[in-house]
Amino acid sequence: MQALILAGGKGTRLRPLTVYTPKPVVPICNRSFLLYQIDTLRRAGITNITLSLSYQPFKIEQLLGDGSEYGVKIKYTTEPQPMGTAGAYKFAEELIRERTVVFNGDILTDLDLEAVLREHEERQAAATIVLAPVENPSAYGLVETEADGRVRRFLEKPKPDEISVNTINAGTYVLEPRLLDLVPANESYSFEYDLFPDLLKRGEAFYAHVPDKTYWIDIGTPARYLQVHHDLLADRVGHVRLLERRGDFDLATSAEVDDRSIIADGCIIKPGAQIINSVLGQGCYVDERARIENAVVWAHTRIYADAQLDGAIIGRGCHIGRAVQVGHGAVLGDKTSLTDYTKAGNGL
Repeated sequence: MQALILAGGKGTRLRPLTVYTPKPVVPICNRSFLLYQIDTLRRAGITNITLSLSYQPFKIEQLLGDGSEYGVKIKYTTEPQPMGTAGAYKFAEELIRERTVVFNGDILTDLDLEAVLREHEERQAAATIVLAPVENPSAYGLVETEADGRVRRFLEKPKPDEISVNTINAGTYVLEPRLLDLVPANESYSFEYDLFPDLLKRGEAFYAHVPDKTYWIDIGTPARYLQVHHDLLADRVGHVRLLERRGDFDLATSAEVDDRSIIADGCIIKPGAQIINSVLGQGCYVDERARIENAVVWAHTRIYADAQLDGAIIGRGCHIGRAVQVGHGAVLGDKTSLTDYTKAGNGL
């Protein structure tokens, strides 16, 4: 059993955070995002993992190495140009010639992958697609299934009168190796629009798995990126517990840090400062009476006296001047500098 993580996206929806940091390794509660997917695979006993890369691959390889630090073995493929989801699967063919779990590289989930694999085996499926229920099905492409779990058809953003289900593609698949032979080499080819419809035409044993009460979120926009932090801080994600919320940092006796917040090593928090339901990356400096609430602050950012951050995302190495107000929805890229008394905020 092996795994392939499709981690080649540029993360354009998440800019400016992804200008210098590839989306697959943006920090989520001060851990690289891919580590959460690796945890899910490792819990299911899958330790042989291939990462399919395209955008800034060297930064991802440098960060994760061979995977030994995380209890897995990681190999890499780098597409010469974007080849689509199934094209990337085919491009990694030499490394994944056995049953393979495929993850889209922007989904955080507490999926019980062992249950998915067990059902795939029991059904003798050629392919299994994991589905997730959503509250507003009109905004997504939907997947209809038969009573026995076979995939019936795909509906791409249907009209209201066409909606019969609320289940969408959750970006996780289990694929038998012979399916690689159905994907053309060196072409742009998609799971969603090419391979999966072809499986239906061929009458392959193509099934869906719909888990009960599973957490699922696409981290690819600033709003969802912030939301996943709030969900993790509130312990709303099963199988993921933030046991170590406090690093080795300097906290003034009159400063306030609530129980939910995460403070990394090397931070300095001065008297009268307040940190509420927020995440501070390594080496951040928070000056006197600054207030940070419902925010995510990346490493080595300096926040000066009387500044207020509320519902904002602040990149690495930023300078937030005295009495600056950064409101809900603001997203600052790395090394942004806001001069004293600036007010910033916009919709996510």
